[in-house]
Amino acid sequence: MAVIKTNSEQTKLLARLMRAEAEGEGELGMLMVGNVGVNRVRGNCIDFRNIRSIEQMVYQKPGGFEATVKGYFYQAARESEIRLAKRIINGERQHPASNALWFFRPTGNCPNTWYDQVNSGRYKKHCFFIPTREDCPSVY
Repeated sequence: MAVIKTNSEQTKLLARLMRAEAEGEGELGMLMVGNVGVNRVRGNCIDFRNIRSIEQMVYQKPGGFEATVKGYFYQAARESEIRLAKRIINGERQHPASNALWFFRPTGNCPNTWYDQVNSGRYKKHCFFIPTREDCPSVY
């Protein structure tokens, strides 16, 4: 059962984002990027108020994803990434991105907090950050 409303074109858009942001981190890394994206749509909180679709989430300015301004994002989604996107849309969650709204790739260690958000963990090169339950209960 889908946790957000979507259609096949938006699913492909999420798949493209997942590939562009984390292809080098394998399927699990792409699933985690998808978790962050779906959490932003579900959240309706903090920086993501009134983000109600995958398209709005992907192209949000400011606060969107670096990959959307780089050429790599515009590669077509492959069937393998579309399958991964569907898993995330259907509610699959991967720690440390399960409840995360942000991630970034630091040059060194992950900071304990990032813009007052708590570090929930690292996967390969990406650090993930979660809001408090009080600030964004709908991602929990």
